[in-house]
Amino acid sequence: MSTMGLDSWAVDLKDVGTVYPFAGSEVLMVIICLVFWLGFHVYQLKAENAQWDDSSHDADDASASDSIDRY
Repeated sequence: MSTMGLDSWAVDLKDVGTVYPFAGSEVLMVIICLVFWLGFHVYQLKAENAQWDDSSHDADDASASDSIDRY
């Protein structure tokens, strides 16, 4: 079964053309991935900082002393 009209790969690939989808859009894909990656890290940092702030407000000196004494 051939989707490109080739029966054998024993040919010069420069005569075949592109052999994978979206040829020529690699730079665009890298830029999209970088934006997604950076956006994910910004979101993750904000979420973790919010969780840290919430948990740090719950702890006061008395509860810290109780926790230390308990262990």
